[in-house]
Amino acid sequence: MIRKQLNRFLTQVERPARYVGGEVGSIVKDKAEVSLRFAFCFPDTYEIGMSHLGMKILYGLLNSDTRIWCERVFIPWVDMQEKMRDNNIPLYGLESFDPLTEFDIIGFSLQYELSYNNILNMLDLGGVPFRCENRKGLKNLIIAGGPCTCNPEPLADFVDAFFLGESEENLPRFCELYMEAKNKGWSKEDFLIKASHIPGVYVPALYDVSYKEDGQIESVLPLQGAPMPVPKAIVTDLDKSYFPNQFIVPFIDIVHDRAIIEVMRGCIRACRFCQAGYIYRPLREKSAGVLNVNAKELCQNTGYDEVSLSSLSTSDYSQLEPLLDHMLEWSVEERINLSLPSLRVDNFTEELVEKIKKVRKSGLTFAPEAGTQRLRDVINKNVREEEIMRTCKMAFENGYTSVKLYFMLGLPTETMEDVEGILQTAQRIVDLYYSLPTKPKGKGVNVGVSVATFVPKPFTPFEFEPQDSMETVIEKQSYLAKTVRSKKISLSWHNVNTSILEAVFARGDRRLGRVMEAAYAKGCFLDSWDEHFRYTLWMESMAECGLDPAFYAGRRRAYGEILPWDHLDYYVNKPFLIQENQLAHTGQVSPNCREKCLGCGAAKYAGGGGVCFEKR
Repeated sequence: MIRKQLNRFLTQVERPARYVGGEVGSIVKDKAEVSLRFAFCFPDTYEIGMSHLGMKILYGLLNSDTRIWCERVFIPWVDMQEKMRDNNIPLYGLESFDPLTEFDIIGFSLQYELSYNNILNMLDLGGVPFRCENRKGLKNLIIAGGPCTCNPEPLADFVDAFFLGESEENLPRFCELYMEAKNKGWSKEDFLIKASHIPGVYVPALYDVSYKEDGQIESVLPLQGAPMPVPKAIVTDLDKSYFPNQFIVPFIDIVHDRAIIEVMRGCIRACRFCQAGYIYRPLREKSAGVLNVNAKELCQNTGYDEVSLSSLSTSDYSQLEPLLDHMLEWSVEERINLSLPSLRVDNFTEELVEKIKKVRKSGLTFAPEAGTQRLRDVINKNVREEEIMRTCKMAFENGYTSVKLYFMLGLPTETMEDVEGILQTAQRIVDLYYSLPTKPKGKGVNVGVSVATFVPKPFTPFEFEPQDSMETVIEKQSYLAKTVRSKKISLSWHNVNTSILEAVFARGDRRLGRVMEAAYAKGCFLDSWDEHFRYTLWMESMAECGLDPAFYAGRRRAYGEILPWDHLDYYVNKPFLIQENQLAHTGQVSPNCREKCLGCGAAKYAGGGGVCFEKR
């Protein structure tokens, strides 16, 4: 029925292929023969969601069970939403075209805080009540996973169960229990109580949160025997974990339109601002042989001519050069491009650049993060300027003419001298290029400088730090813009308003659910898209709910304060984060996990002992 209705107006919306399904690799089942229907909802557009590796893995994993049919759901663009509302068409699954209300479990992937109101928008389009208490039975049970679940509290009013950590093992267990509950007629409450004892499953309704007069948390108390704290789930052996040999191949270009293989999870580095580096601990690697097979199968089954080696720090993968040797045996002949998106300047070698330039000759991207050595020591980047220059020299001598550098504004203890150092570093790289006798004739250099605003995140040593005020960040951005002296340097930065709201939700508590509803009623969604972000409306909604954004984003947290996420266990303990925060303020660096175990707490979960700090 929905499919026929769509035919009336699909030619009138932008990129209609977003909404029609039927791509090569998509999975269609007979709904009469399955026991559980799962809507995998990505709260962003088709092009963003279809690029996400986690969605590809879980889509294949769930559909490998003949009893489960997992379908994809993305947020429609505003022109499509208007047509759907005008024609009374609810949000639907791309495989069956059935409305969202027809699904047993509705799962959301939480990748970015500014996508939160997209969840309300998608539920609204699908005719599903927002709040947990208004969904009485097991039908339309809402779950969520992804990195933002390390502080899920702002969404606690809307999500029945959160999946902390990695879901390849506990999501199938959850679905198995759901099918049992469905067959036996359990109540929603009884099911959720039992589900809360699956490792990594957090049911917010089973925890009572009270607040002090000043707005800080007084206590968090578990109910009905719920675990305290709630541990995240991890996959201990990546070689044996599920990985698809087929991706859905879209009809249109998506953001990352290529084959992707995950070389490792976790990171040996201890950059104090980086949430991913802490919440994905301990480090686990996939063997080069398995990765080579994964890559070759994906290229053969999808027709992709590019493979991206995905991780938080690909050049830290201990088998990188053997892996490239294996892959070059077939990728060069088949003209498959190899992409290494996460490289560090301190372990970029001649051997590595020699291998990657055989199949990849675009620009290189590095992340010094700070403009001075003092501030790089504060954030524990463990990169020295001579290493940055050595790496750029090596790249230029091998024919590269473009380098992109990522920095942050507003890092703890930052001064204007540190800000000035950003462009000084870029200018020294420009000067280096023109000083080389081996530089390509007739070709100029381009140094791209991208500057983000620092956002303090949970489970990092900087979770206690305040974010710079809007006025301070704008002052620093203006200073950078005035300081650029070379046309060889291109400067860009992020909207400071979005970074402030990101910090509010990153460190927020359950009271923000009311703010989300108020802002959505004013039209706030698609907030990660600049043309749809309405900062003023968000601030109005905060004020109407009696909350101050500075309380969440701009306030230093005392070490002894109960933080909204303290009852969740991501294997990195609070005393370690306090210690690293103190070291940051004295400018002391900590070694990486292969040099010395810092005692963060993750080693005991390494599944065999020591993989997160073992010397390779």
